[in-house]
Amino acid sequence: MSKKDAKAHRDAPLQTPSNLPSNATKDISAALTTLLADTFALYLKTKNFHWHMSGPHFRDYHLMLDEQSDQIFAMTDDMAERARKIGGTTLRSLGHAARLQRLSDNDADYVTPMDMLSELREDNLQLTSFMRETHDLCDEHGDVATASLLENWIDEAERRTWFLFETTRTRGEAL
Repeated sequence: MSKKDAKAHRDAPLQTPSNLPSNATKDISAALTTLLADTFALYLKTKNFHWHMSGPHFRDYHLMLDEQSDQIFAMTDDMAERARKIGGTTLRSLGHAARLQRLSDNDADYVTPMDMLSELREDNLQLTSFMRETHDLCDEHGDVATASLLENWIDEAERRTWFLFETTRTRGEAL
């Protein structure tokens, strides 16, 4: 390969080989990138609440949120790499993530422990909904590998939602 050809190859747009149609690559990688932005938003909020937890159940809540944040963060690399594997692109900066995220941040100076847990419960529930929408898109395009990853992430989010729900219940009452 000549130097000119090598440079042209290096400078060419990303064209990762995939047997998914180009519209599937575009749609699914865009959905995964938006989902990744939401996942980072939930990760940071979970860490925020972990760092700022207080009160009589501090240790239990602090440890639970640390465990949950680790699980959320663990999804991010697989999510981004899946978008790349199928030929798409993904997040490039915090600003890019902030423009795409659908989950809201919480910058309040003080949030009660119950409000923290309730907010995270609702965010995990919302993330599950976003993942189901992405799963439906994968089904439409026949992308079983991404759908399979999403199924595991949905199960993990449902578990986090369940733990947060049970933690915020009072005297066996449903919220």
